[in-house]
Amino acid sequence: MKINRQLIHHCLLGALLLSAVNSRAQSVTAGSFHSLFLTRDGNLWATGKYGQAYVNAYDPTNQQIVASNVVAVSERDAHGLFLKDDGSLWGVGDNFSGQLGDGTRTIQPPFGKILPEQILDGDVIAIAAGGMHSLFLKKDGSLWAMGNNSFGQLGDNSYKSTNRPKQIIANDVIAIAAGERHSLFIKRNGSLWAMGDNSFCQLGDGTANWKINRPERIVESGVTAIAAGFNHSLFLKSDGSLWATGYNGYGQLGDGTRNIKASRPVQVVAGNVLAIAAGRDHSLFLKRDGSLWAMGRNFAGELGDGTYNSTNRPEQIVAIGVTAIAAGAGFSLFFKDDGSLWFMGYTGFGNDGNGNYNSIKSPKEIIAGYGVYNPPPLKNDLTTNSNNLTTT
Repeated sequence: MKINRQLIHHCLLGALLLSAVNSRAQSVTAGSFHSLFLTRDGNLWATGKYGQAYVNAYDPTNQQIVASNVVAVSERDAHGLFLKDDGSLWGVGDNFSGQLGDGTRTIQPPFGKILPEQILDGDVIAIAAGGMHSLFLKKDGSLWAMGNNSFGQLGDNSYKSTNRPKQIIANDVIAIAAGERHSLFIKRNGSLWAMGDNSFCQLGDGTANWKINRPERIVESGVTAIAAGFNHSLFLKSDGSLWATGYNGYGQLGDGTRNIKASRPVQVVAGNVLAIAAGRDHSLFLKRDGSLWAMGRNFAGELGDGTYNSTNRPEQIVAIGVTAIAAGAGFSLFFKDDGSLWFMGYTGFGNDGNGNYNSIKSPKEIIAGYGVYNPPPLKNDLTTNSNNLTTT
């Protein structure tokens, strides 16, 4: 099966942050201290402190991991997943909990498997890397999971971890997202489902249960996009409204409070929201007019408002022209309609790919516009977005 690159671009799921190093960068993702990025020719590259998990060398610039045919990447902390254009699934990095799904829990120095290995040979269309677990979606709509399951984040009605892919849902799944210890998915009828860690009510089921080991329906219909942060979750409805649930200690839900947690989804914005991204303790969203908004923790300037002050209400950062957003562990990035890539937040390990080691509290252009990045509008099907790269 030949996967449509445009479809996969919209289905990039589960990553913590976006970064890039050169003018050919097309799609990118990263863990807490490093980044992976994908160029238009299908090359996969790494940069940052834990780049040694992939190339066995510390390098704050960039090193090539795979030479061609990669169409999607997803990363959370120290492991990565990527898809090739033949639908094959590959994994690299930390495999302590079996999150790569290769049948082992082999630990190779310094931080896991150094060389990418093939996990499945075809039919995969979407990927989501959680803290120590992984999700993927096949073209038949089936949801599969592997890795750590101590909070029930795999959703298989147990708390037993697995180092092999396990089918969780047989069909009808159209979008997936993986948080640190929880998982979200959308079914074709627009219903939102969740499982895993609920200690901060990030599942949004209204209960005090601190972990759930099977999928629970949270919203009956109308959900079009999902994003999973460290301990909070965001979703969009078909009317363009933005909803949030979970940990809110830094105001990352954007509801005007800093109540420690919201046990049920709260509406944050009534309409006109097009894309969402959930970082560790902050959130971003993109409106239909191309404006970028942010809320939550701002210790490293990740909100991009020129301060280090956190905020519990959405704050406009860029007025117009934003086409894509991503939120990470103290990082935020976005594309503008001229193809330029912009960065704000923590760069302590050189993971913006430009050799910077200081916080950036206002948006900074790190790749000049190259005039060809102009993604089409989102569709309410398999192109629904999540907490990696989201596009207009």
